[in-house]
Amino acid sequence: MYTVALLGRPNVGKSTIFNRLVGKKISIIEDTPGVTRDRIYGKVNFGKYTYNLIDTGGIDLGTDNFNKEIKVQAELAIDEADTILFVVDGMEGLTSNDLVVRDMLMKSNKKVIVVINKYDSKLTKDNLYDFYELGFDTYIPVSGEQNMGIYDLQEEITKDYTESEEEYKDTIKFSVIGRPNVGKSSLVNAIVDSERVIVSNIAGTTRDAVDTPFKYHGEEYVVIDTAGLRKQGKIYESVEKYSLLRTMRAIDRSDVCLLVIDATTGIIEHDKHIAGYAIEAGKPVIIVVNKWDTIENKEEELKHWTTLIRNEFQFMTYAPIVFLSALTKKRIHTLMPTILKCYENSRKEIKTSLLNDVIEEAVRLEMPPSYKGKRLKIYFVSQVSVAPPTFEFKVNSKGLVHFSYQRYLENKLRESFDLEGTPIVINFKNKGEEKM
Repeated sequence: MYTVALLGRPNVGKSTIFNRLVGKKISIIEDTPGVTRDRIYGKVNFGKYTYNLIDTGGIDLGTDNFNKEIKVQAELAIDEADTILFVVDGMEGLTSNDLVVRDMLMKSNKKVIVVINKYDSKLTKDNLYDFYELGFDTYIPVSGEQNMGIYDLQEEITKDYTESEEEYKDTIKFSVIGRPNVGKSSLVNAIVDSERVIVSNIAGTTRDAVDTPFKYHGEEYVVIDTAGLRKQGKIYESVEKYSLLRTMRAIDRSDVCLLVIDATTGIIEHDKHIAGYAIEAGKPVIIVVNKWDTIENKEEELKHWTTLIRNEFQFMTYAPIVFLSALTKKRIHTLMPTILKCYENSRKEIKTSLLNDVIEEAVRLEMPPSYKGKRLKIYFVSQVSVAPPTFEFKVNSKGLVHFSYQRYLENKLRESFDLEGTPIVINFKNKGEEKM
């Protein structure tokens, strides 16, 4: 998948254009310069193409504490991107900050499109040709606020795109995800029983997503060790936590995700964020507690860790937990069977008659709560897709569905059909409503 990055000085409208391209409000928009400090990621669908989009903080000549970090993030975005959208403010005209950004982009040797924003203003039309001094080949005037010129911009972004064939298309793939230095690469080596991935105690050793094909019980599989950053140097290692895009790419390509947690450091908030990306992508997740060889009183600690994980990851209580040591390979044999079970569960197809029997019984056991004298009625249930398993409930009024009752129905489905490891999706549709 191609990657596009938005760059420019503060307050030129990058976030507004970002939201226009992805089709929803993700970036924070305020009139205060410097609001978008971290890189924000989204997916854009245009015609038959899909690409990743990165929004960045504004690059400024000022001396605010976060400006140096914003510049580093912008450099990372340039490094990751195939195309740069250099956004300028047509109302203000060319500024010294624009020239700073221009100098960064000239060194990148990437395709650059200069996006002249706020074209709905007469002042912008007067300033338009000043921007040709920047020295790039392509200039597109737009208005992010008024949605003018966005289609032309999309056409320019995608005009050279080609559809590529997915490598290992028919092979089960699983990715090893997690924060730096939890032992992801060591785990890959233990799985494939070789030293094909560089292992180091330095966080961020893995610079690219590494696909490693291997055989298990005569069948071929691919394990993806998720990336850190490509470039070397302390400045890149210091912002390892921002290298999200390659992890997201690996998750998208995976059939199952292994979330690796370090038994020596415990669970941190970032572990939950990473798990969230896998769930949003609809992928089965296995929680792998690595470095289990360092733990004393293993039986007692196993109970403690299981309780801790269930409390911390309440949004994915269906995820199996595997305790192992990539270094000593203790308990490594328990991993592949768990991966294969989660894969199969995510593609499980359930007979419509069985589904309806289970839901009818669930409703008999616990009626839906009434709201203003009205009660939810479920007429029919069917499975409409897999990976993840997706169920459609035909009801009298989907507005009567309470989240607690939806959770009850999900739990009944999980109790009745083995759906360990995989998220499931439940959609409610009013009777007579056509499929989307």
